[in-house]
Amino acid sequence: MTRIISGTAGGTRLTVPTSGTRPTSDRVREALFSSLESTGMLEDTAVVDLYAGSGALGLEAISRGAAVCDLVEKSQKAAQVARRNAEAVARATGVRAAVHAAAVQTFLRSAARTYDVAFVDPPYDLADDTLTADLALLGPRLAADALVIVERATRSGAPQWEAAGMRPVRDRTFGDTALWWGEPAV
Repeated sequence: MTRIISGTAGGTRLTVPTSGTRPTSDRVREALFSSLESTGMLEDTAVVDLYAGSGALGLEAISRGAAVCDLVEKSQKAAQVARRNAEAVARATGVRAAVHAAAVQTFLRSAARTYDVAFVDPPYDLADDTLTADLALLGPRLAADALVIVERATRSGAPQWEAAGMRPVRDRTFGDTALWWGEPAV
């Protein structure tokens, strides 16, 4: 069972698509959001959750104080699940995430908003050059002090931050899952 861990919507159960997604474990989400809260990066911020799946990362951010959240998911079935989850979280928080049933690069080419926090949780088999292209398109949509968190398999290696116009900040490993933090190289 996936649920919102903490915040205004804490305990809200989230539906997970039956296939095609890999939900972030509660352990990884708790560590990630504890770090984000300690930096003050969630309160009244704009968040984008790329490759959103169920929307758990973006919706957790709303529960913990984010003001705006865009969930981007290419799979129509997963986007429908994310919409239902966004409605459940909106009932608890009053903040409704916008769900975009679109490919990440398509969304980023037309997005007009500036984001403070970006979650990038692609399928583990996503090619490095595709991830780099995603990050490069994301860069112009980021605030100068934004954080980008990429979740991938440890064996995939770190994102190519420099090639995407960003710089690495830190990383943390949880078994086969790794979180890499980056920021705009302004």
